[in-house]
Amino acid sequence: MKKVCFLLLLLTASVNAQSLEFGVKGGANFSNVDSNDYDASTLTSYYFGAFAELNVFENLSIQPEVLYSSQGAQIDDADDIELNYINIPILAKFYLTSKTLSLEAGPQFGFLLDSNVPNQFETKSYDFSVVGGIGYNLTKNISVHARYVAGLTDASKNAEVTNTVFQVGVGYKF
Repeated sequence: MKKVCFLLLLLTASVNAQSLEFGVKGGANFSNVDSNDYDASTLTSYYFGAFAELNVFENLSIQPEVLYSSQGAQIDDADDIELNYINIPILAKFYLTSKTLSLEAGPQFGFLLDSNVPNQFETKSYDFSVVGGIGYNLTKNISVHARYVAGLTDASKNAEVTNTVFQVGVGYKF
């Protein structure tokens, strides 16, 4: 039985390997922090990274990504909050039209690389978020997308502060 399961796993992997695509992406972040402790406004920055798209069914893919993301907020009468993360979103990508228009949703795991924050703001080393968005494949290789990232965990050890990010960008599949 174990040999049969192993054989089926290898067969499935070889079929799925044909539907695995890799690419790079980047774009603009419009980030802020949701907080009662700070009067914050949107900080414009950037993100870039790589992704893989694994086609599970004709209209459903799984898309893990690894992104460098510069986030934060502008704070009135204080230094800005600047947080640089390695974010790992794992998205379910549902195609509404044949490999063209898609909805994306899933969790995101963020790991803080460095920060520039006001003295009273003590950062946490991780951030857990939920992601939702839309994508459109302009060609077989080039896509555009927009998504919203809502932080579910506090970004600070001493204040109730969650990250919020609106992203727009471009991707290229190899």
